[in-house]
Amino acid sequence: MSFTEFFSKGFLGHIVWSSDAGVAESTRIICMAIGILVTVIAAYLLGSLNFAIIISGKKYKQDIRSYGSKNAGMTNMMRTYGKKAAGITLLGDALKAVVSALVGYAMLGYFGAYLAGLFCIIGHMFPVYYHFKGGKGVVTAAVSILMCNPIVFLILFVLFVLIVLATRYISVGSIMCMLLYPIVLDRIYKWMYGEPCGYIIFAVLMTVLIVVKHYENIGRLLHGTESKFSFKKSVKAPEDAPVEAEFTESDDESAAAPEKRTKKANPSRHYGKKKK
Repeated sequence: MSFTEFFSKGFLGHIVWSSDAGVAESTRIICMAIGILVTVIAAYLLGSLNFAIIISGKKYKQDIRSYGSKNAGMTNMMRTYGKKAAGITLLGDALKAVVSALVGYAMLGYFGAYLAGLFCIIGHMFPVYYHFKGGKGVVTAAVSILMCNPIVFLILFVLFVLIVLATRYISVGSIMCMLLYPIVLDRIYKWMYGEPCGYIIFAVLMTVLIVVKHYENIGRLLHGTESKFSFKKSVKAPEDAPVEAEFTESDDESAAAPEKRTKKANPSRHYGKKKK
């Protein structure tokens, strides 16, 4: 199997869409069913690995869904814990979308990749590991689009940057780009292959899922209370958030043991009220 055939049909898709008349119809159906089942399960389970929840739990001993906008996503991680936590979240959510797409390609080619992207997003939004309460799936959707059609991704990414720069609302950029996704995909597909896109249904379903997940953002936008994008942490971190410690000398112990130092939390590192 050539590199091109792998991405266009996949291992099982090569049998399903084979022009060989000797391949029984029952064999094609079985291979199709196995390919869909493996792709859906793998993509959903990978999508359920929500790195915002994982990082906030492992590093900060908290649940990001209890702070800030309460969304388990990159933007809320940046506002609550800073750029480093947001960057790791971005890489994790991107990686799971890449692996999901590769599984889809291996099973059923382009069809499998679009199917994997859809169910990776569903897993991110409704993760089985976290009581089906996840994020909004924007990063996962973006990387899934990249894996399926880089040209469409590039167009939407440029539009996203322009919209965010103009409005300073990430939610507006995300919603607008997803609404444009089916249109851009169809136009680019026609330009590249000269025929309507057969995968447009996946684009429409992704758009519906993500726009519906942004219903709270839409409400805040209508009421003028939506937070604007900033690289600074704009949400108060929890009072019990772990803080970096600095060493200071103890007045009582310095005479007897001048070299002994004790840890004292730096109050400037807290974002909540000082505990009494």
